[in-house]
Amino acid sequence: MEIRRSGAQPSGKGSAEWFTGTVRIDPLLSPPDPARVAGALVTFEPGARTHWHRHPLGQTLIVMTGLGRVQRDGGPVEEIRPGDVVWISPGERHWHGASPQTAMSHIAIQERLDGKTVEWMEPVSEEAYRG
Repeated sequence: MEIRRSGAQPSGKGSAEWFTGTVRIDPLLSPPDPARVAGALVTFEPGARTHWHRHPLGQTLIVMTGLGRVQRDGGPVEEIRPGDVVWISPGERHWHGASPQTAMSHIAIQERLDGKTVEWMEPVSEEAYRG
């Protein structure tokens, strides 16, 4: 058993290679092999969002605070609110982030496949973000 105390893992800034706007990432879980799960609390300032991406084994988002947006490739931009749980299917191209006026935090949970949890793609255009 291992207990990771609150505050023992530093917050990180979301890289401009993968995010648009100001994003903070607080690691939550990354147990050693053979476990595959990984998770973080991700906070998006208003207008901030991920780039397009996909996860080899899917992803679960649990919205904690604020007002967010999520979109699958070819689908509508959808609002997400505290308490919403979003399942993104394996390989599904998508993005997620805050609304234009309100920050949003979610817990993101995904699994590693061959050491990889995500494949990053291009930024989401302002037109696509606005819906």
